[in-house]
Amino acid sequence: MENKINFTKAIIDALPMPETGKRNIYHDTKISGLQLRVTSVKTFFINRRIRGGNPQRITLGRYPDMTIEQARRKTLELVHDIAEGKNPADLLREARKEMTLDELFEEYMDRCAVFNKRPDKPKATYRLYLSKLGNRKLSSIKHEEVDRLHKKIGRSNGQVTANIVLKLLHVMFNKAINEWRIWKGENPAHGIAKFPEQSRDRFLQSDELPRFFQAVAEEENETIRDYVLMSLLTGARRSNVLAMRWQDINFERAEWRIEVTKNGTPQTVALSPEAIEILQSRKSLDSAEYVFPGNGKAGHLMEPKKGWKRILERAGIDNLRIHDLRRTLGSWQAKTGASLAIIGKSLNHKNQNTTAIYARLDLDPVRESINKATGAMLAAAGVKQSTNVAKIKGTK
Repeated sequence: MENKINFTKAIIDALPMPETGKRNIYHDTKISGLQLRVTSVKTFFINRRIRGGNPQRITLGRYPDMTIEQARRKTLELVHDIAEGKNPADLLREARKEMTLDELFEEYMDRCAVFNKRPDKPKATYRLYLSKLGNRKLSSIKHEEVDRLHKKIGRSNGQVTANIVLKLLHVMFNKAINEWRIWKGENPAHGIAKFPEQSRDRFLQSDELPRFFQAVAEEENETIRDYVLMSLLTGARRSNVLAMRWQDINFERAEWRIEVTKNGTPQTVALSPEAIEILQSRKSLDSAEYVFPGNGKAGHLMEPKKGWKRILERAGIDNLRIHDLRRTLGSWQAKTGASLAIIGKSLNHKNQNTTAIYARLDLDPVRESINKATGAMLAAAGVKQSTNVAKIKGTK
């Protein structure tokens, strides 16, 4: 039995199964050449005469593993190939060897997760926004489709989220094409403009510092309290402070060596006397591998959100993130006269215009700037008259 119908999910789902040993063929009224064979399963295919020979049936895929939209798009591609004299059966056999987006993501995580301090983030991004494309062959994912997905996510989940999804997809394809050489096609995310994002310039102001330090001092969880202080006093990235190890700290030189940072370069952090005092107090209490130990698999503190929320609520401060502590140190360095090169060296910024300057800087002016900025912050908070953080670390 052959029928012409408009292929929609509702119509195909409702199609009756034929008697055992028989089959029904349905023709799509929207895309000429696309057919659906219904037996115990439902299969998309096309029938075409190749190079003047006999008609050939070319199977596209089973429904619903292959969606109606995918089947229609593949039909148009194959009809075009036939018109150019190509044998689509050969092309399909080659395509079956091609990896899917799921397989590419697995490759990405295998190769890149070791360098990612938060591998759960790309996993969550992929699961929430890209996994629907997971069974698709890489060549079937088109630029226009990615552009539509980016805009859709921007409308429904926010423009920052949409940009994160686009960046993940772009990086995955770029590595597959240019670095790993496992895909010879095009990057469907290339050339898609990101949504504009407003640069965040939040940092602790002079009038907020007294309330902030008082709220930190009242925090009962000592690990959270010291982690927050260390984040502010070093300006290091969140993930690096969380994973700070005792073996990387040199008390004699007052330095902390970070072997792997976000921008791929190591960093030596100059530790102020206040930072050293906090570390010495923790060293006497804990002999674990990590400065801020945790109960999870990583072995160190992973998620200080609850403690951070308590501190902000006590301080009456809104719209402040842990990463803003890093920006706070840089801002106070600028306020106390540090050059942009010194600030960049302190925060391990990787900027093409200043990298050469950073490379010529030693740590002494960086240390002087950090100490000066730290002193100014603590003085503004009313908790520092000398290099002593006893009032910061005090209890209620």
